[in-house]
Amino acid sequence: MATYPQGVDMAAAIAAGFILDRREAVPMLIGRHEDFLFVTGLAGTARDIAALTHDGAHIYTMAGAMGGAAMIGLGLALARPDKRVLVATGDGELLMNVGALATIAVLNPPNLAIVCVDNGHYGETGYQKSHTSLGVDLEKIAAGCGITRTRTVSKESDLASGARLLREGNGTAFVVLRVKPDDPPPYKRNLDPAACRIRFRAALLAAG
Repeated sequence: MATYPQGVDMAAAIAAGFILDRREAVPMLIGRHEDFLFVTGLAGTARDIAALTHDGAHIYTMAGAMGGAAMIGLGLALARPDKRVLVATGDGELLMNVGALATIAVLNPPNLAIVCVDNGHYGETGYQKSHTSLGVDLEKIAAGCGITRTRTVSKESDLASGARLLREGNGTAFVVLRVKPDDPPPYKRNLDPAACRIRFRAALLAAG
């Protein structure tokens, strides 16, 4: 039986369209994870991707530094145009630096995709409602910044089209994945930033 963080009104969340189970939806959306170099936000999405990849060398997960994932992913995509880069972050982390989407839109690297796992809550600080559960639409913000390839995935039938968008190379892709505000996989990832940087750099160089 599913349990949810204290204070979360699940009936209201589901009524607002936050219905997908992140433990199932994230792997279905991403598919073959070996095809990407990952930069993740902190907390929930870091655990999502660490669990999916078994904390693989091709992921760089953030911890404690909110707002940096999208711009680090942009730099990586520009540095390695031969590789597909996937930023996986949450609504709270992205809201900390939503202006990054404007810079990404202007540069528009075709090998960059962003997935925002949006549960409408700030999971790091007590599961308070985030702006996205109060009417803020991150897909519309991304489109308004100039990212032309955007999609919101809020039900299972949307997952296939969202997955295709992440892999097409006609410009930066932005996908909002709306999920229930429950916990991500209970995966214990490596929290040594120096070790993670070294192994990610080795994997990056080994990738060609």
